[in-house]
Amino acid sequence: MKTASEALIADLIERTRQNLNEAEKFKTLTLKELNWRSASESWSILECMEHLNLYGDFYLPEIAKRMSASNHGPAQLFKSGVIGNYFAEGMLPKEKLNKMKTFKDKNPLGSKLDITTLDRFIEQQKKMLELLDKARHKDLTKTKTAISITKLLKLRLGDTFRVVIYHNQRHLVQAAKVLAGQKKTNLATA
Repeated sequence: MKTASEALIADLIERTRQNLNEAEKFKTLTLKELNWRSASESWSILECMEHLNLYGDFYLPEIAKRMSASNHGPAQLFKSGVIGNYFAEGMLPKEKLNKMKTFKDKNPLGSKLDITTLDRFIEQQKKMLELLDKARHKDLTKTKTAISITKLLKLRLGDTFRVVIYHNQRHLVQAAKVLAGQKKTNLATA
């Protein structure tokens, strides 16, 4: 995949703003609603958000560190890597989400969570917007970042942004489905 760097950044900024707005909507819910789950092994809204926070804790500092260390100025085009594109495309929300196994250290199932989980995610999205703005001055193809699952692989900065932001979108869709399921259950028991 080849795309104009500025077009990619504009798209990712828009997606991040949408993610931020979706998270803000969840702040109107009660703690009971935020912690409701459809089954014992399913995630609540807050568990979806905490999962994203755990990834944000790794990727936001990693992206910031790699961009500040990079001497590669901006390039007009971004060329996705084969592995990076595969990971990014796999994260995009689809009508029927393919289930993915979550790494144990990123699985928040059963965690005691409250509204600060949402606040943390919202702050991370604001930080992501700052990083995307700074990325306009970096080469999205030549600047590389580590990934959370192995030390052996590095992704192109543009791919890393895509993976993280698409992953956020994916789990915000999941959280919205949790809310819809909760409303459906409440109607059925009313």
